[in-house]
Amino acid sequence: MLRTVEETISLIEANKLLHISGTETLLRQLPIGKWIGGTTEYFVSENGAIVSDQVLDVIELDYDAYKLAIYSTSALPRITTDGYNNGFTILIVPFESVAHREYAQNVTDYPDLFTKNIIGWVSGVNLEKTDSKALTVNGYTGEFFSDKAVALHVRLPADKTAMLNIINIFSPDSNRPVLTVDSENSGFSIRKCFINGEETSFADYIRNNDIDTRLPLIGDYSGVGINVSIKEVRDDEVLLYAPMFERIEYRFAENITDYEQGFHQEMMNITDKDSVFSCNCILNFLYGDLEGKKLDGLFGPITFGEIAWQLINQTLVYLQISEVPVENKEREFEFTGISNE
Repeated sequence: MLRTVEETISLIEANKLLHISGTETLLRQLPIGKWIGGTTEYFVSENGAIVSDQVLDVIELDYDAYKLAIYSTSALPRITTDGYNNGFTILIVPFESVAHREYAQNVTDYPDLFTKNIIGWVSGVNLEKTDSKALTVNGYTGEFFSDKAVALHVRLPADKTAMLNIINIFSPDSNRPVLTVDSENSGFSIRKCFINGEETSFADYIRNNDIDTRLPLIGDYSGVGINVSIKEVRDDEVLLYAPMFERIEYRFAENITDYEQGFHQEMMNITDKDSVFSCNCILNFLYGDLEGKKLDGLFGPITFGEIAWQLINQTLVYLQISEVPVENKEREFEFTGISNE
């Protein structure tokens, strides 16, 4: 929910556990307390998708067992072991930081990744303000970071369970060739790729085939499609918002004739929009012309990358909490506290 600085201060002083997003200027006006935060000026609110440097998006988390943590690049692989077995983690990583690259490129090698519910986002800036910097905040100490991730680990009661969901309006175009990369041409910047096994310039392939770069590449992860969005085609180099990996097959997405309608249709297909946390991609906001448009539920920050276990693009991710069937309930030891790591 969008809040003023004064309203947000009242929640912090009431000892609420919070996730807060907004501009650096507004975030620096907040007192220390039980919160984590990140920078953005883009939001999906009850009144529509907006750009604002006057409000904060505040998500209240009504849980008693939690840990707040800071992660340097070298510490990020610990995030999976730090998370609760029955719970979830909200992670915020600064855009184009060393932590961003570490997490994006190496998270699939972290131990027990898919046994924990890790959701989150990449903090960003207003695209029209070139002097601003993406930051994360540990509200418990008041520290701001341009190179570290912050996380909130929440432990759920034994009768609750978390479910992480992804909305992706894109499907791979089966008429497009398969693209792959090798170990020397992987990551966020691609010069050479293989088109149906034949090495070629990726930039030339895009230009020569009039590829609409608003369409993401979709990687095939054992039948699950993971988007990789194009940031820029520059001379002989293609810059990406998420890395391409060796041994993953990619295809460009099918063309969508009406991006805005396609996104709204996917939103309408969700029958239960009661979420604990959600975030939406800045590219959906821009390409779908969503500013001022009302979306049916799933409010929160608009981001420079979404985290649903791994880094993805041009999606909406959200987290729901549901009841555990009685026969599956187990007694668990509960730890309540704050950890700065």
